[in-house]
This record gives sequence, C-alpha cells and structure tokens, in this order.
Amino acid sequence: MARVALVTGGSRGIGAAISKALKAQGCTVAATYAGNDAAAAAFTDETGIKTYKWNAADYDASKAGIAQVEADLGPIDIVVANAGITRDAPFHKMTPEQWREVIDTNLTGVFNTIHPVWPGMRERKFGRIVVISSINGQKGQFGQVNYAATKAGDLGIVKSLAQEGARFGITANAVCPGYIATEMVMAVPEKVREAIIGQIPTGRLGEPEEIARCVAFLVADDAGFVNGSTISANGAQFFA
Repeated sequence: MARVALVTGGSRGIGAAISKALKAQGCTVAATYAGNDAAAAAFTDETGIKTYKWNAADYDASKAGIAQVEADLGPIDIVVANAGITRDAPFHKMTPEQWREVIDTNLTGVFNTIHPVWPGMRERKFGRIVVISSINGQKGQFGQVNYAATKAGDLGIVKSLAQEGARFGITANAVCPGYIATEMVMAVPEKVREAIIGQIPTGRLGEPEEIARCVAFLVADDAGFVNGSTISANGAQFFA
C-alpha cells in the first residue's frame, strides 16, 4: 500500500516540488495551502494531488484538516512541514505582530502539524517527519530575527523528536535550503538577486526540485537510520 504523505504549503514553490516528487515516488499526497484558492485548484488540475485548505498556525484547524485527510486517504505516514511566512524588518522596527505571525506559522505551525499525527505513528511503529528549515536558521540574517528564530527552533524540534520517535520507527530530519529559484526570490530586483548569487560559491540559485530530492530520500523506507539530521542544500554558501 502506498504511503500517505502530508505536505504543508504543498501547492506552490518548494512545497509543490516536494508534493510532486513524493507522488512520483509512489506516495499518496495531500498538499495544504493557506489562502490562494486559484493556485491550489490549478495545482490539483495539473498534478491530480488533492489540496486541503487550513492555517498551520491554528491547532484546531490543523487537527480537523488532518482528520479529514486521513478520512479521505488513510493514516498519514509522512509529514513534510514546509508551510512558512516572512515578515521582514530590522529588529528595531519589528512589531510584536510581525514577531507573532512568523512564530505562529513557522514554529508553532510545525507543532500543530506533527502533534496530531504523532500518536498514530507511534502505534503503527512507522513515521517520517521532515521539517523545511532554512540557511537563515543556521546563520541568521539581517532583517529576519523572527524568521531566523523560528527556523533555528525547527532544528531543535527535529533533534528532540528524533530521540523520542526512534524506538517507534519514526525518523525526524530537517532540510535547510539556501536561496532557491522560487517565485518569491525571482520577484526581487535583478541587482539584489545578482548580489545573492554572488554569495553562493556554486554561482546559481538552487532549484525547488533539488530540495524535493532531499526530502524524497529522507522519507524513504530505506532511510530509517538517518535520524535527527540536517541536510544543508545551499550551494556551499554556509557550513553548519
């Protein structure tokens, strides 16, 4: 029977590439999204992957959405916590609201996504958790105190869950992408983009599919001894 995979933020950007890669690997995939109905519908039309709408920052909404996914597709074996937002500002100008919004989605949202499926994974003695962190959670970034804090916190979640889940056949790992050629990055001014690329020894942006391949490896049945690890996919820009 095919593994059931849940990918939050799974209908656009890196998340869409992950959803497609897992489907190609034989998984039955559910992709979540927060607000863009048109993009989600287009993604489903293109791929045949079912999409579900809820806000990862809301525990009750996440729990209800996950229950619906399992009712539709079966018990969730794989969780890829990819949903994330940015609310960038220099620290002295950052508002409490900007801080809370990012914390609620990027950090608490990971708890909200994994916690409802954790008991079932323990009972079935199998689970694969992958959290999409960031190079900026490893090294920090100007104007991203909130974002960097959440992505660093995500690594702590992974290392702790790896220890708790290991004897139940559950692995928890992280992928830290560098700068990837998503809509968000490609939308920045060309001079800014060139400056970013100038900091990457590989001399280019990463592709979403390169991150997806990292995830596909980590969730495979054969990856059971890789646990509590972080894959840094950043073109040699930073070594953790």
